[in-house]
Amino acid sequence: MPVSSRRVLLCNCEKTMALNPDRLPLQEGTPLYSHLCRAQAEAFEKALETGEPLLVGCTQEAPLFSEIAEEQAPGADVAFVNIRERAGWCARDADPHAKIAALLAEAALEPQAAPLRAVESDGLCLVYGSGQAALDAARTLEGRLSVTLLLKDGDDVLLPSVLDFPIYSGILRTVSGSFGGFEVTVDGYAQLVPSSRGGPQFGLPRDGAKATCSLILDLSGDTPPVTAPEKRDGYQRVDPRDPAAVARALFDLADMVGTFEKPVYVGYDADICAHGRAGKTGCTNCLDACPAGAISDEGETISIDPGICGGCGSCAAHCPTGAVSYQYPFRRDQIRRVQTLVAAYRDAGGKKPALFAHEDPHGTEIIAAIARFGEGLPQNAIPFAVHSVAAYGHDALLSAVLAGASRMVLLCPPQKAGELDALRAEIAIAEALLAGMGFATDNLFEVLVESDPDRVNEALAKEAGAPVIAAPHSFDAVGGKRDVARSAISGLIERSEQAPEIIPLPGDAPYGRIRIDTQGCTLCLACVGACPANALSDNPDRPQVSFTEAACVQCGLCAATCPENVITLEARYNAGDGAVRPAVLHEEEPATCTRCGKPFGTKSAINRISERLSGKHWMFQRPEQIALIGMCNDCRVSAQWEMEDTPLKAGGRNRITTTQDYVDAEKKGLSLDDFLKEN
Repeated sequence: MPVSSRRVLLCNCEKTMALNPDRLPLQEGTPLYSHLCRAQAEAFEKALETGEPLLVGCTQEAPLFSEIAEEQAPGADVAFVNIRERAGWCARDADPHAKIAALLAEAALEPQAAPLRAVESDGLCLVYGSGQAALDAARTLEGRLSVTLLLKDGDDVLLPSVLDFPIYSGILRTVSGSFGGFEVTVDGYAQLVPSSRGGPQFGLPRDGAKATCSLILDLSGDTPPVTAPEKRDGYQRVDPRDPAAVARALFDLADMVGTFEKPVYVGYDADICAHGRAGKTGCTNCLDACPAGAISDEGETISIDPGICGGCGSCAAHCPTGAVSYQYPFRRDQIRRVQTLVAAYRDAGGKKPALFAHEDPHGTEIIAAIARFGEGLPQNAIPFAVHSVAAYGHDALLSAVLAGASRMVLLCPPQKAGELDALRAEIAIAEALLAGMGFATDNLFEVLVESDPDRVNEALAKEAGAPVIAAPHSFDAVGGKRDVARSAISGLIERSEQAPEIIPLPGDAPYGRIRIDTQGCTLCLACVGACPANALSDNPDRPQVSFTEAACVQCGLCAATCPENVITLEARYNAGDGAVRPAVLHEEEPATCTRCGKPFGTKSAINRISERLSGKHWMFQRPEQIALIGMCNDCRVSAQWEMEDTPLKAGGRNRITTTQDYVDAEKKGLSLDDFLKEN
């Protein structure tokens, strides 16, 4: 059975790879080429004529193949996959066929495209720095962009005889916004005096000047005014003492004019967000994890700025409800990709599959170095490029184990080492779940922060144990994050010899139960109103609070809201059937109205109120006043109307004085007041 729905064109790259098409699950009769990009290019052209979707096992010459396709068959569906550096260039005693089968199967997948947002850049660029270096950079960009130069220090500047752009002095205090819409605040802002002779001279400075721009080149060398500057599109911060870095920044900025498309890396569903309720704060995982400062606190919800978001995915990985979801790729495609790699590798005879997730281009360049200057990746190391390894949550990690992975290595560039807290927390949750099922977790997941190819290859060469799961299983990852995670966990438990019902978890895990100290609980039900996941519920017929453990995300809003401070949380995973059914945590006998018999409140609460108020408060002195405490709202009002001295009864309406009253009073010889008293 072919692993790809596309017609595969396989080349051994001038016989530098020992390939045998018969050992790959390809269409019968698939030929093996040795010089497809040059001497045998005619074969590619003939394949284009068939109109079939093509998959070419080469990425190095992809531009050439694309050019041929554009000339010979415009609109042809041609995809490319690198089988050479990732599998074919390997040790002499290694067999690359199982891994190549996995790479071909993965390349044939067609994931759902991430949503895009349009970004408009008018080319207005602020160059900020000191001295002649900043001026030279501004002059270089002026031909392509509309430049404004802000000089932090202009002592060594030699002004040209013709100024093609405005020059100001000042200190860049704050920067907000993103590519195409930056907003800057400048202190000490002053214009260049046109009559400056010698060095630049400036007018009277003022603080708090504001302006907007589409691009920023920061050559100041100061602490950046934005979080995670390397992730902020349109903002280039480089060391002015590094000419190569400055040149790269100038080159990148020069073409950033016009309309651009940027992926919307994450989606957000406020309806299931557990951040806050009624002024109380619960979950802050996304706010704590975001390295770019793209997420802001909006009270009960959060807001994600897609212009600032760099797509690290830490927020989505660590979100307990799935309110923040990754879209680059979507969860279903992310998991399907891993499942496809492992299944195709195992079906082709591969043993002990070790998944190697790496960011592109960082990992791609390391793999190329290992293949070109060494013996290539270990035979069982299956590489796949991702936008960010930090986007992996415990749901995806467990799905990989369930699919049959023996090991998973996630490679992160050193400059992103500070973005891995959420990933490590998710790995800890996955390991705790697996350990609770009796599976070995030693060396199962490894986060590798490295740029040295030799050290990366050494880490990958570690002996992988047998797959955790003897009978691998793949499933369709549909639904929300918790649905997918529970599907993976259920599949693992079914294959566990221990089949535990309760698994203890780390304190930040999104599964667990709550406990209520019933001695202090007044059944006010504030916790029920605060719960964002409907894990807590009440009973309209009696004082009662129930709890559905499977729905609890351990956000802590119930504990934060409880006025009596009697709620505590316990992180754990309950695999029992009872987890999906409401269980009563606390209930009491209802108090019944002494007048109409309608239930209201609880007996204990009414008794406590009566003890505290009877004869001790001026409003509850007489028996009929004390009796009000035991009545429902309606009866309490009615009873007060019946009291002689009730303040609810207003005085009668004054008699309306008419003209006839004046006439009658005069006839009787009485004053109007005396007449009205008599009548």
